[in-house]
Amino acid sequence: MDHKKRITGTVVSDRSAKTIVVLVEGYRNHPKYKKRVQFRNKYYAHDEEGLAHIGDVVTIEECRPMSALKRFKLVSVVKKAFEEVKVEESEELKEVLHETSDEDKEAK
Repeated sequence: MDHKKRITGTVVSDRSAKTIVVLVEGYRNHPKYKKRVQFRNKYYAHDEEGLAHIGDVVTIEECRPMSALKRFKLVSVVKKAFEEVKVEESEELKEVLHETSDEDKEAK
C-alpha cells in the first residue's frame, strides 16, 4: 500500500529548471483558542517535464529528498491557469475605431 502524502495547491513560481513552488492554503483549529485560523505553506516540488506553470492547480506527492528543499514530486496538473490571448488589430480596424467624425473636427 502507498502511504505517501498527496497535497493539492497552486503553483506560485516556475522560474527554476525542473522545480515548481506550490502554495497550499487552508484552515486549522488553533490548539489553545479553538478558533479557525488560516494557514499557508510553500512546498518545492520536482517537475521533470515542465508541465506546470504559474496559476495552475496541481497535485504533488511526497518522495525521497531531491535537494536541500525539494521533498515532493509533481503527480498531475488538476486545472490549468487562464492564459491571456493577445489579438492584433488590422490597419482597417484601427482606422475605424480611432477615426474622429467630421462633426468633432469642426467643433474643434
